[in-house]
Amino acid sequence: MIAGHVIGDGRVGGELSIGPDAHWEGNVYALRAVVAGKITGSIVVSEKIEIAATAVIRGRVSATHIAMALGATIDGDVAVTGTEPIVEFEERRTADAATPR
Repeated sequence: MIAGHVIGDGRVGGELSIGPDAHWEGNVYALRAVVAGKITGSIVVSEKIEIAATAVIRGRVSATHIAMALGATIDGDVAVTGTEPIVEFEERRTADAATPR
């Protein structure tokens, strides 16, 4: 889990978890992701991304499946590369529990 500040582009060959107090500045590519913190840049996910209510993404979001909590902020384009629509949900867990499944 990312809990601090990352500057630069990155590739994660598995699951990426960005905690509620974390901030990633740059473009990031991952297989799966759970975002509860901030991203300034694009995030491209091959499979599923879960965006928590505490998330703030300023950039492009692209994934096969997107689940987004009510209250999440995305300031940029959103592209679903799969056939299912974006799933919106009400956050039922605390931000500290936003870990990959």
